[in-house]
Amino acid sequence: MREGSTAQPLKGLRVIEFTHMVMGPTCGMVLADLGAEVIKIEPLEGDRTRRLLGAGSGFFPMFNRNKKSIGIDLHNPAGAELARKLCGTADVVAENFKPDTMAKYGLDYASLSAANPKLIYATCKGFLPGPYDHRTALDEVVQMMGGLAYMTGRPGDPLRAGTSVNDIMGGLFGAIGVLGALIQRGITGKGMEVQSALYENNVFLMGQHMLQFAMTGKHPAPMPARESPWAVYDVFTVKDGEQIFLAAVSDAQWLMFCDALGLADLKAEPALATNNQRVHERPRLLKTLRERLAHRTAAELAAAMEKSGLPFAPIRKPADLLDDEHLLQTGGLADVRLPDGDKAGQTVKTTLFPITMEGSRLGVRMDPPRIGEHTADLLAELGYDTARVAQLHSRNIVG
Repeated sequence: MREGSTAQPLKGLRVIEFTHMVMGPTCGMVLADLGAEVIKIEPLEGDRTRRLLGAGSGFFPMFNRNKKSIGIDLHNPAGAELARKLCGTADVVAENFKPDTMAKYGLDYASLSAANPKLIYATCKGFLPGPYDHRTALDEVVQMMGGLAYMTGRPGDPLRAGTSVNDIMGGLFGAIGVLGALIQRGITGKGMEVQSALYENNVFLMGQHMLQFAMTGKHPAPMPARESPWAVYDVFTVKDGEQIFLAAVSDAQWLMFCDALGLADLKAEPALATNNQRVHERPRLLKTLRERLAHRTAAELAAAMEKSGLPFAPIRKPADLLDDEHLLQTGGLADVRLPDGDKAGQTVKTTLFPITMEGSRLGVRMDPPRIGEHTADLLAELGYDTARVAQLHSRNIVG
């Protein structure tokens, strides 16, 4: 374990985590990054996320840092009993399995809270209780049914967002619920169950567009075809095929934009004087800007925009962020050791929780664990001697 000097407001809190994929592990990771001791209970063969390929290959190392791992066969009654013992030592239990799964092992909130009334139980699901709660949900499922894919894609071509937005935010909302429950427990002495869900998370993201419909009576257009409230707010293809996002979202910024990029004639044009006028002229204005900027480099435009304090952004791939000067200088990336796969043991960079506490980022205290890396230590804490631990291993109850 690495000792860091960053704040750990949840130090001393014990979390038992029965999770897989992204949503549940994100909830646990947030609590772990904040200093909690998070114990991940895995099947003997390990969380299947460890073995995903392609777009899933980064799931386990991203969302399981700062955690301990113990392998337990919950299908074996002795394994389920062992898991219940561990939960008896917990402040928080987090899970994201199908409804009624945990009840089969006596690991549901009703069973565990009967023995531990102070327990906070975080359930990360596809849907909150209701007509849909029997359905199997994925991030893509709720993006499609919850309006996000419609808003992201071109008209007639729904497209999921380019990252696991609902899984990650659903985990964040679960952790927020846990933090609120901890404060309440400090007042009443009693725990509670907290639930978060992919679908409801996605609907929350759609709230602004639902209210847009309520305000205007018009269905919001998908983002690629939206009625922009600003005339200059787009991606421009410039010299050598490079691309850059440029924006001017106020009348003052428009004047600065024209000065920065040498567009004096546009600045003087009465039909472009106000934002709403420019929005009406947007097709013509964008055509003119694309022609004027096409011969200039992205770096030149970025320098001019930055000097004037105007919003801009280069178009980057995820790997480009590994060399981002801001992230490197501010400690926004941290080293972790990969636990699985062909590159097991290799050190790579990961992203940190995007807040500071006491002026510092919340760092990596523990690398993503190997399967069952902490089994022996955790069993010893429960009073299991070496011989009994060996017996549990030989019976394939723990790993």
